[in-house]
Amino acid sequence: MARLGSEFKSLVQPAANEDVVETLSSLWMRLRAPVIAPMVQFSINVCLVMVFMLFMERIYMCTVLFYVKLFRRTPNKMYKFEPMKDDVELGNSHYPMVLVQVPMYNEREVFQLSIGAACGLAWPADRIIIQILDDSTDPEIKSMVQAECQRWAGKGINIKYEVRPNRVGYKAGALREGMKRSYVRLCDYVAIFDADFQPESDFLNRTIPYLVHNADVGLVQARWKFVNGDECLMTKMQEMSLNFHFSVEQTVGACAYAFFGFNGTAGVWRIHALNEAGGWKDRTTVEDMDLAVRAGLKGWKFVYLNDLEVKNELPSTFKAYRYQQHRWSCGPANLFRKIVPNIVANKKVRLLKKFHMVYSFFFVRKIVAHIVTFIFYCVVIPTAVLVPECDLPVWGAIYVPTFITFMNAAATPRSLHLLVFWILFENVMSMHRTKATFIGLFDVGNVNEWIVTEKLGSLVKYKTMPKANNKKWLFLTLLPKGFKLGERIHVLELIMGCYLLFCASVDFFFEGKNHFYIYLFLQSMAFFVMGFGYIGTIVPH
Repeated sequence: MARLGSEFKSLVQPAANEDVVETLSSLWMRLRAPVIAPMVQFSINVCLVMVFMLFMERIYMCTVLFYVKLFRRTPNKMYKFEPMKDDVELGNSHYPMVLVQVPMYNEREVFQLSIGAACGLAWPADRIIIQILDDSTDPEIKSMVQAECQRWAGKGINIKYEVRPNRVGYKAGALREGMKRSYVRLCDYVAIFDADFQPESDFLNRTIPYLVHNADVGLVQARWKFVNGDECLMTKMQEMSLNFHFSVEQTVGACAYAFFGFNGTAGVWRIHALNEAGGWKDRTTVEDMDLAVRAGLKGWKFVYLNDLEVKNELPSTFKAYRYQQHRWSCGPANLFRKIVPNIVANKKVRLLKKFHMVYSFFFVRKIVAHIVTFIFYCVVIPTAVLVPECDLPVWGAIYVPTFITFMNAAATPRSLHLLVFWILFENVMSMHRTKATFIGLFDVGNVNEWIVTEKLGSLVKYKTMPKANNKKWLFLTLLPKGFKLGERIHVLELIMGCYLLFCASVDFFFEGKNHFYIYLFLQSMAFFVMGFGYIGTIVPH
């Protein structure tokens, strides 16, 4: 009897499974046209509007950039610039007093480089103060940083080692505390460098004159140069994105409106402008952008020097990059929520500049760009493949995005051969940026989470994996010693990879008219690669 019962179940079970599949299929077919298709079509239309907004923004920026190049609207033509010269009679007194701030937090690998670069700036020794703001919680690192400061002090450098009892406000709090020191009252300008930044010795000579000779200039910003751009594929992708930001976005903002977002480092502020804007605030994780917007609303002008490069390090581990991108996406969205009323109500700046701040600087670049990249290319297009009743125009799904992509990548010509990888990488990262953007807009969750971006410095040598000594455990060598499996697996990426693979398979087997399955297969593979952690540099604990 037991045997007959089991045989009966084996006959009935497939039939039951087939009934469930048929029921679900029938339900899908009944709901698809009247319910699902209109919702997907509405999503497509909304996304197309956002794509068009991005397209027009790129066209506008290219037009301004063409004008800048054609008429050579360089900073030294737009503003007065005269190099600082020695005066036999006055001595060094005609040089303005400059404060150099270097905030750091447990920077074991790079603190010597950053302190050495700051102390190596060419400026009269009696007219410069180096301020090391050390928030380190590791006693060993704190003692090493303090010893390094003492070593430079022994060489005659006016260097101050400053600590505080807590990390309230993170970087903004450290900078704010540093500005409260009594000796800062002697200074006219403050240069800021993050712990991994290494300015050339002539940095101050190329920036300070713009502030000295132009009373309405509040900030001079330099460009970033990446010392590890060729370290791995992930750093190459970052370099492409950031080169567009500096070559195009910053240049256009500086030339068209004398306003752009301060990058938080490699810049020099007029201390009066900084104080008039309200100083450093820690209400968001983008204290630099917050300060820039407030100073811009006070009427201060910003100068961007695209030809002045300051060396720094890109995050080369996927974990560090994700934390950085969360902060860079969540912070601007949260600031947008908080500061738009101030921009709209401001009466000191012209209407066109306010429109640029609200629409271009914040809404299109910081909100729309993240949301449409993920929602459209990773959710709506794959879903539209499953709903043939929807109309997905080729111009919006392929032609316009391709044009935007080439415009972005043109800022890094040597990496054009990596264009496909860059698209897939950016689409995966857009999932985290979109999540962070919504967290910032709605001011919920870990909106003010600040995790310092890990710098590897000399640890890059660990990117080569050790060979296995035991063939039995060969698969475990894919994870370096001390690396936890949970840190390697990223569930959200794997879920998205499975969904995209499913949509690609449906499109392939049912012969989709636009062959979207080619893109969907590639994008799903990108999600799987990053979901399993095979991206960036792997460093053992």
